Amino acid sequence: MADLEIRTNHVTVKNGDLNIAAYLAQPTQGGPYPGVVVIQEIFGVNSHIRDVTDRIAGLGYVAIAPAIYQRLAPGFEVGYTDADLQLGRKYKEQTTAPELLSDIQATIDFLKQQDNVKNAPFGAIGFCFGGHVTYLAATLPDLGAIASFYGAGIVTGTPGGGPATVTRTPEIKGTLYGFFGTEDPLIPNSEVDQIEAELQKYKIPHRIFRYQATHGFFCDQRDSYNKDAAEDAWKQVRELFAQELTGS
Repeated sequence: MADLEIRTNHVTVKNGDLNIAAYLAQPTQGGPYPGVVVIQEIFGVNSHIRDVTDRIAGLGYVAIAPAIYQRLAPGFEVGYTDADLQLGRKYKEQTTAPELLSDIQATIDFLKQQDNVKNAPFGAIGFCFGGHVTYLAATLPDLGAIASFYGAGIVTGTPGGGPATVTRTPEIKGTLYGFFGTEDPLIPNSEVDQIEAELQKYKIPHRIFRYQATHGFFCDQRDSYNKDAAEDAWKQVRELFAQELTGS
């Protein structure tokens, strides 16, 4: 399908007393469309995340990228320097799983209120720390299609502490696709194997994709970008969302 014409704007998602800044992209005409939540890397809702959000909207979805550091650093957006990396990690270490889940649910609820958005199931896609958060968010009942890209720490911990996120695998409600690089220094191949084993154990609909690539291979703004891996992963994401969110 050819990309649709889209419009974009910045919106506010209410979660109790918290106002979450979010980037919204949607087709200009027609609808209703399925909704997709895009979950940032540690670098904020930066130009790469906005580009991914635009691309998803162009496929015929209403896509929204909430600022998951809103509680810590409103407006946070950086690039990919070493200093940016350190700052992003600092904020990542201050997040907690309950707050992240609450903010993502609030974002889904925002989508539900839009006239041009179909009701559940919704989709989610996340990268880097957002890949971990997306795996966590897969436990939310509204999510039917989950694309988790190179989320480190899924089998070793969870934001804010507590049992590792992988222990929540039985709670996953939808179909999960995981994308990993076999050369990723942050995610040993043995951990990817553990994730796949847990998904198989609990009969969660899933596919795990392994590419000869390193961390961040999907981001064309990073030195780690791998064109072949990124293009194949994008093809898989398109198929996942089409199958689970549109039934096509």
